Amino acid sequence: MRPVLVRLHRWLGVATALFLFVSGLTGAVIAWDHEIDAWLNPALFYARTEGAALPALELAHKVEAADPRVQVTYLQLGAEPGHTLQMLVTPRTNPATGAPFDVDYSQVAVDPATGVIQGKRLWGTVSLARIDLMPFLYKLHYTLHLPVLGGIDTGTWLLGIVGILWFFDSGIALVLSFPSVKAWRKSFAFRFKRGGYALTFDLHRSGGVWIWGLLLMVAITSISMNLGDPVVRPLVSRLSPLAPTMFDNPELTRAAPKGSTALPVESVLATAVADAKRLDIAAPPGALYYLPAMQAYGVGFFAPGNDHGDGGLGNAWLYYNGYTGKLAGSSIPGRGSAGDIFMQAQFPLHSGRIIGVTGRVLISCVGVMVAILSATGLMIWLRKRTARSRSAASARERVARGQSVSS
Repeated sequence: MRPVLVRLHRWLGVATALFLFVSGLTGAVIAWDHEIDAWLNPALFYARTEGAALPALELAHKVEAADPRVQVTYLQLGAEPGHTLQMLVTPRTNPATGAPFDVDYSQVAVDPATGVIQGKRLWGTVSLARIDLMPFLYKLHYTLHLPVLGGIDTGTWLLGIVGILWFFDSGIALVLSFPSVKAWRKSFAFRFKRGGYALTFDLHRSGGVWIWGLLLMVAITSISMNLGDPVVRPLVSRLSPLAPTMFDNPELTRAAPKGSTALPVESVLATAVADAKRLDIAAPPGALYYLPAMQAYGVGFFAPGNDHGDGGLGNAWLYYNGYTGKLAGSSIPGRGSAGDIFMQAQFPLHSGRIIGVTGRVLISCVGVMVAILSATGLMIWLRKRTARSRSAASARERVARGQSVSS
């Protein structure tokens, strides 16, 4: 049985090593994406003007008035003191062509006291320029910037499949790391004094053993991040009922009645504030998300600057039908079925934010270790492959000499 597992581990490791190396290093960096991004691009994050902030919806209207080609689809409802207000925009439809306007930006940073736009960028574009670096790395982490083909996000699917292979390989690796009960201590040791191949082998085997639980957790959550809807949610729903998400809720996806018009966003926001009070959501409204194709709204509740949801299971969100203004779903941390809570935990666990800064430090270290494990695994494979090739060549040479002597 062990020889079979060795082969499986070898080929699964070789197949996933490069992908895990990239994802590990980028994951270690993007655990601090906001801080690094703000350091690289202060104009995008720090307001130039001191003073009382204008209402967020008024600032959004200013952005849309400055460029009628765009529509604000994500809006921070409050900015940290001294910081800009962040928005995401999407192109409107050009009535002359029936296609979206050609707009070269998707993220806007506004001075909250004046409404002046301090910076713009196309989030996730392939560029190593200072302004684009962190979104580039963030998207590289989970898509490799591979294209969408036939409606399929190939990068997301590829790395999701890599996560599945990694999950199974993690179990195989643990079994192989303990060849016998008597030698279990060796599986935790590092032969630093010997160095060379011995240390490379120990970094791969013992390094993986020490953090095996964290590696397994990151593997599972990476599958959830990339293949949540097509794979993880259907599996979890077999064990526990799941509340619909914003994207598959029939109350949000059904067509609007004929002749109906969308409610003003102010009305939806006022309803959300009242519903939050009724549902005992203590945090203030922190962001507004709008899906034009569905005429659906999401309202998130968190303090300014906590949009990632540091600590616990993240932030509460309420979802609304944009025509009726009725509450059509929610995701409130710690509430719902066991399956709902499991799904709520996926991003906080994957990012380490479930335990705040300590978790993010831990995830950065794990990301570096994933890269080291991938690199050392390839080094071990190449060394053994070279040895096998030399052995085979020597055997052929001996056979050839024997044939020569006999002739």
